[in-house]
Amino acid sequence: MLRPIMSLALIAVLAACGEQESTEPAAASAAQPAAASKPESKMAASPDDPYLWLEAVEDDKALAWVRDQNAEAMKALAEQPRFKEIQTRIRANLDSDARIPNVYKQGEFYYNFWRDAENPRGLWRRTSLAEYRKDAPQWEVILDLDALGKSESENWVWRGADCLKPDYQHCLIELSRGGADATVTREYDLSARKFVEGGFYLPEAKGGMSWVDVDTVFVGTDFGPDSMTKSGYPRIAKRWQRGTPLSAAQTLYEGRADDVWLSANRDDSEGFERNILMVAPTFWTSTVYLLRGDEQIKFDKPDDANLSWYREWLMLELRSEWTVAGKTWPAGALLVTKFDDFLSGKREFEMLFTPGPSKALASFTATRNHVLINELDDVRNRIYVATPGAKAWTREALPNMPEFGNISLGAVDSDQSDEFWMSTTDYLSPTTLSLGSVGGSAPERLKQLPAFFKADALKVGQNFAASKDGTRIPYFIVHQEDIKLDGGNPTLLYGYGGFEVSLTPAYSASAGSAWLEQGGVYVVANIRGGGEYGPAWHQAALKANRHKAYEDFAAVAQDLIARKITSPAHLGVQGGSNGGLLTGNMLTQYPELFGAIVIQVPLLDMRRYHTLLAGASWMGEYGNPDDPAEWSFIQTFSPYHNLKAERKYPPVLMTTSTRDDRVHPGHARKMAALLKAQGHPVYYYENIEGGHGGAANNEQASFMQALAFTFLWDKLK
Repeated sequence: MLRPIMSLALIAVLAACGEQESTEPAAASAAQPAAASKPESKMAASPDDPYLWLEAVEDDKALAWVRDQNAEAMKALAEQPRFKEIQTRIRANLDSDARIPNVYKQGEFYYNFWRDAENPRGLWRRTSLAEYRKDAPQWEVILDLDALGKSESENWVWRGADCLKPDYQHCLIELSRGGADATVTREYDLSARKFVEGGFYLPEAKGGMSWVDVDTVFVGTDFGPDSMTKSGYPRIAKRWQRGTPLSAAQTLYEGRADDVWLSANRDDSEGFERNILMVAPTFWTSTVYLLRGDEQIKFDKPDDANLSWYREWLMLELRSEWTVAGKTWPAGALLVTKFDDFLSGKREFEMLFTPGPSKALASFTATRNHVLINELDDVRNRIYVATPGAKAWTREALPNMPEFGNISLGAVDSDQSDEFWMSTTDYLSPTTLSLGSVGGSAPERLKQLPAFFKADALKVGQNFAASKDGTRIPYFIVHQEDIKLDGGNPTLLYGYGGFEVSLTPAYSASAGSAWLEQGGVYVVANIRGGGEYGPAWHQAALKANRHKAYEDFAAVAQDLIARKITSPAHLGVQGGSNGGLLTGNMLTQYPELFGAIVIQVPLLDMRRYHTLLAGASWMGEYGNPDDPAEWSFIQTFSPYHNLKAERKYPPVLMTTSTRDDRVHPGHARKMAALLKAQGHPVYYYENIEGGHGGAANNEQASFMQALAFTFLWDKLK
């Protein structure tokens, strides 16, 4: 498989209306989660920030305030008849046995993690491909998280397992308390079905472990004072031998406190095993080393290029133009060369993906003999196969691909085959999972979601709005075929606009059943700051240009109103995390355009964001508030500092989680408190669990989503 240390265009795992877990890119990969927030000391109010005390996450006074706000929101929203109907419908969708159990291959088995009504915390389980092809496969349960949590009196939330090849018997399992990014890592014997007594173990912290061999791991964690970066991620990478204390682990590398994070990992591709160290000075830059014995060999690459590899090949995703060996390669290109040639100093590349005005690289994945290129053309997927030849790589369209809809691909087992998983979906078409093979016949459909809402009277379109500077901004719109263009349609506008994350069409059972089926219009805006048109689209809204993302979003709202699809009284917006910063700015900068605003797990206090939890890792995106020159533009998009008592604002629903250890709940708490103090309409709800996704299980997820939809219907109908 493709072996990147860390994608510099880290993908936020998000979907419309918050159905997925996370809406903000962590500074770490899935294998290196963020740390838990610890209860902070009591913080007194100050003249500059009278609500600073609300940043004390678990302080009694702050939690008493939270409980009061929750009770008020519950009374106003959760006691409405519509709320129970919506929650019941969403919970049934989330618990449905008809959902696709997505799997990954380890050895001869196919593994899945599954939650439903009977198993709210979930089951880690496996089956054979023959069984998986059946409508009702027989599953072998490996670990029951509900039973584990009960026996240990812990609120465990699954974060993943890393099992050692080739027998996959030894696994490093990561568990989170209450859904936080932080994990406890424990060694598990898959054959014996139990945790290994005296095995590898890391207490709750940022970081994690990865296998080197059965008796050795690479580890990055909180080793004690000064071992973490200012962003709250590991600053030190070590090699740890079985049977020795963690304090005896051998230090491989020490980064700087100002770095975002670092990690060491092993590429276990058969015949091409390698140890790699990566240091991220900022969110968008990295330095990568090959570890060969005690030697650290630096890869000579552009700081902002993402380096990855598979077998004998090395690849570079360029985020800026690069001139090397007398040739200039464009930003957004995907380059390939021989791994050993690159290390020896050769700079002879081939370009597997060529960016264009409307084209961007969505993703790429390697099978045994090919690389599958997934590109976006005006936010529509196109799939190509790149194949190394005797003299050069060839590229051709992958046949039998759907013409429309969102397509995502992943290798099944890149060491052994050219098989790939293919997932296809759009706003109205339930997700289909297929199994294909490069050079084979049409992909075999294995699973398909049932229709969770009535879509036969709905249609999907793509429009373009003109932003303030004339830039063409695409957006998708879903509505009833017989829509009346009278400005009276309840419309929900969703966006993100940051961290090079692309919003592509996806089937949302919750949005479909709770909004579209009830007559609402649903809109997704592909604004600058995202990755829909490559790195330049993202970079156009960085730091001092952040306002362009907000102008783009406002332009889409204005376009919807000009087309008489809706009007301000019937137009609502929703966004989470960086999208919460987006909707917070819609509140403070464009309140006249909206009838209701939903702000979820948000950044809002941009004066202090870099001091709270993982905030320092995002200064490459927003800027450094401690630099007066940068604060001069940051303050223009800091919603907490731009509220005005005399201005009229639409009603707001603000939600967050006490256990969010990525974006501090103090952002939402303080903003809600200030809105209330100024006399503006706001409901606030804080889930005690849930981490950055806002919910730790399906019950909580359905509750939080029902709050949002009930609020929107109440204000926009």
